[in-house]
Amino acid sequence: MRFLVLSDIHGDKKYLELLDDEFALADAVLFAGDFTRFEAKETARPVLNTLVKKHDSLFCILGNCDEKDFLKELENLDVSVQGDLVFRDGLAFAGSGGGLRFTGVTPFERTEEELIADLNIIKEKDSCDNLILLIHHPPYDTKLDTINGDVHVGSKAVRSFIEEHQPLAVISGHIHESFAVDTLGRTVLINPGSLAEGRYGILEVQRNAQDEWTVIKTELKCLD
Repeated sequence: MRFLVLSDIHGDKKYLELLDDEFALADAVLFAGDFTRFEAKETARPVLNTLVKKHDSLFCILGNCDEKDFLKELENLDVSVQGDLVFRDGLAFAGSGGGLRFTGVTPFERTEEELIADLNIIKEKDSCDNLILLIHHPPYDTKLDTINGDVHVGSKAVRSFIEEHQPLAVISGHIHESFAVDTLGRTVLINPGSLAEGRYGILEVQRNAQDEWTVIKTELKCLD
């Protein structure tokens, strides 16, 4: 299966309109949050409407710039995996939205405990070998969470969760400058960067004859 991996659109639909070929190739779209431009909550719904028109298989969470109540919009359209576990085509999808408390000026800032609480449902799952997680705030001390070149600002709780459960892949966003691919154990980590800056990613996974899923391709792309 091929996934188009997006994050941090921030109300700017310009690049969405340039991705028609990628939407056509993708089996599904993974969006790791921040529909909204900062302090402009009215920009979220047009982005969501565009995504829904571009592809009929979406898996989404909220970002720290999104209003918490916007989750209802995702749920009404059946595209949310935040605090939920969704099964499709042999894969499982779950997610945790928002970002760790930092500035206090974005509407969906949370504690470490709140980030992980969205993933409690996964503890009931026997195996995470087929699980793809969407977590807006990246795991701590990886290529996905650095600012100013060497300062790590990721979530330690998210990192511990990944190390314990070892999902197939984790998609994050939030830290625009840390677009990267990394690993924690068997888990492949992807921060595609901000689509508001023209950045996005591709993830391909495959199931073998033993019914085991593996990541066979990751790619970071830029439209500029």
